[in-house]
Amino acid sequence: MEKQRSFSFKSRSKFLVFFFIVSSSVLFFSFLSVWVFQVAPLNHQLKFQSFSSLSHTLVIKPRNSTDNVIRNGSLSKPQYNKSDHSSSIQVQVLVKGVDDEKKKIKEKIKVKESEIVLGNKNAANFTSPDIISKVTKKVDILMVNENNTNIEVEKRVNSKCDILNGTWVFDESYPLYKSDSCPFIDEGFSCEANGRLNTNYMKWRWQPHDCNIPRFDAVKMLELIRGKRLVFVGDSINRNQWESMLCLLKSAITDPKRVFETHGRRITKEKGNYSFKFLDYKCTVEYYVSHFLVHEGKGRVGSKRVQTLKIDTLDRGSSRWKGADILVFNSAHWWSHAKTKSGVNYYQERNQVYPHLDVPTAFKRALTTWASWVDKYVIPGKTQVFFRSSAPTHFRGGAWNAGGHCKEVNQPLNYSSNIFDPEKSLITEEVIKQMKTPVTILNVTSLSEFRIDGHPSIYGKKPGKASRSHVEDCSHWCLPGVPDTWNELLYYYLQSNKKVSSAV
Repeated sequence: MEKQRSFSFKSRSKFLVFFFIVSSSVLFFSFLSVWVFQVAPLNHQLKFQSFSSLSHTLVIKPRNSTDNVIRNGSLSKPQYNKSDHSSSIQVQVLVKGVDDEKKKIKEKIKVKESEIVLGNKNAANFTSPDIISKVTKKVDILMVNENNTNIEVEKRVNSKCDILNGTWVFDESYPLYKSDSCPFIDEGFSCEANGRLNTNYMKWRWQPHDCNIPRFDAVKMLELIRGKRLVFVGDSINRNQWESMLCLLKSAITDPKRVFETHGRRITKEKGNYSFKFLDYKCTVEYYVSHFLVHEGKGRVGSKRVQTLKIDTLDRGSSRWKGADILVFNSAHWWSHAKTKSGVNYYQERNQVYPHLDVPTAFKRALTTWASWVDKYVIPGKTQVFFRSSAPTHFRGGAWNAGGHCKEVNQPLNYSSNIFDPEKSLITEEVIKQMKTPVTILNVTSLSEFRIDGHPSIYGKKPGKASRSHVEDCSHWCLPGVPDTWNELLYYYLQSNKKVSSAV
């Protein structure tokens, strides 16, 4: 019996010792595993914690909650608003003071020239998933140190900016000049002077989604064209843009006598050639009318001489365009008139007047004639060439001469009607791609599509003046207004080209 008890006691003791060792080992490795997962991957966790917190704590603080935004074809309250522009936005996220016990990270974003607030959970909730996505996609973590005490995150500006993908933002700081302070607006575009009371059409600013275009700076623009010739060539829509440019630049000149038309001409619809001198900058801003860019003349059809369009001969005024430093062309609206549309005994090449020729074919041949002139006479590196796309018209209920109207609309459309003809734009791109001279397409079509509110409509003449009351102008644009944005885009391209040339 004693031997049996002794054996039982020893076996039990060994079992207890073995159980203690195994239990201790399990506990030790459990604590070790927890410690390793808490300490070792902390850097990896922190790299993603800033992004996860972005998705929960990004708050948009609007400057003016009454502003409206046309965003992706919808009219809505703004997620953000900025009163001034910059082509470079730097976003820095400083994450400091990591608490070892609570593992809390305090975040703060300082955003230059915007009011995006990160980490302010008490602020009003204007969270935008679109903006969160855009911020998180473009933020790169530059450095995470071993002590987890500092994380620097910088938003890098894309080298290329899709300025056509954007929205119209209501901005109280616009327009860039006052209509009564600019003597260069002719009667047809001076809507406020002609009795238009609602002036909100002046206050819309184009805002690209992923970047900014610089706010037009008249002094900087004048420096860009110091000693140069800025020349607009085209139809009355180009005259619209040219007058806008004169007004924008005039805002930087204190003495009105320092700006004048070199021939003493007053701007009217009747005359088509102007050259304004800015004495302090030794530059000229010129406009030459050319509805088709090719020559409007006469040809013989049988025994009669008829009006024709010589699509193989450039406009006779082209000699005036030579030597310009910046050329802005356009041609579109007159190709939709009755004679050009029918194409019957109208288009001419050499001595041949075609009995019938369709518009796309004639337009392409005319544009090829223009392209040949540019390639022959423009010196790349000296002259910058732009071709502005067609600006849409917004006639409702009929054509321009058949009761079409737009007077009842006082704010931008919240959708794109897409009623413009894209065929001419495609032909223009095709011809320009085949040129040896670099030509920048100033594409204003899509962004102008929303701006039905920007036309003169019934305010193209002063009240009481004799006119055909049933005819409204839904093709030209009020000034100040939409053409100012076209010139902001031109200003953007000129600045970009200067930076590229400087870098080279």
